[in-house]
Amino acid sequence: MSILNTPGAVGTWVKLPTIESVQILAHAGYDFVVIDQEHAPIDIRTAYQLVNTATSEGLLALVRVDELRPASIQRILDAGAAGVLIPHIDTPEQAELAARSVRFPPFGIRGAGGTSRAGRWGTLPTTDYLASGNDKALCIPQLESKLAIDNVEKIAAVAGIDALFVGVADLSMDMGTTPSDPQVVRLYLHALEVAHRAGKPCGFASGSAAGARAALDQGFDFVMASSDTAMLVAEASGVVGAVKGAPRS
Repeated sequence: MSILNTPGAVGTWVKLPTIESVQILAHAGYDFVVIDQEHAPIDIRTAYQLVNTATSEGLLALVRVDELRPASIQRILDAGAAGVLIPHIDTPEQAELAARSVRFPPFGIRGAGGTSRAGRWGTLPTTDYLASGNDKALCIPQLESKLAIDNVEKIAAVAGIDALFVGVADLSMDMGTTPSDPQVVRLYLHALEVAHRAGKPCGFASGSAAGARAALDQGFDFVMASSDTAMLVAEASGVVGAVKGAPRS
């Protein structure tokens, strides 16, 4: 399964460094997860375990790396991740480096590591291992600034970019306003239109189910709805509030 051929796919952020979160999300019916190395204390070993758990549960496992660093991207893909989200891609040059970091030569600069999990510990034929990077691994830049949206046509045109993802929270902060500002809405809908003209899916994140549903209704192809930490906070707060607020007999 790939978010690229599953219209309306719903995922969420994994921020807790525990495999139980991933298992619960799989049983809840999510289509994919994005393991968050940018905003959570998840190191390469923990990410490896979370990717392995997601895969075994039938979830597509993506990883949001902490920054555009080819070596980190290579390691997370060899750990078995189906692809990467890369934050703060503002220019076509950055997008090209991101794409080349995911692909093997002659399409990129990723080094071969066929004895890794992605290569089934060396049992996967080399041609299949290389195809897994060049044909299947997903490279998804996050557009999180006014500059990124200004460059969206050029970014979408970069070979090896599989989809775009709009980071509305950072985009609105970059513009000194809020995600609901009409200027911000106009910009992220422009990114969506450009992505579709280029034949590429476009994703969106929302902290609420209603916001994620609205993004799908606007035409976004895949959405991130909440996160494991946010859902735990909401449920825990609701339970405590209900118990403490209940009348005593």
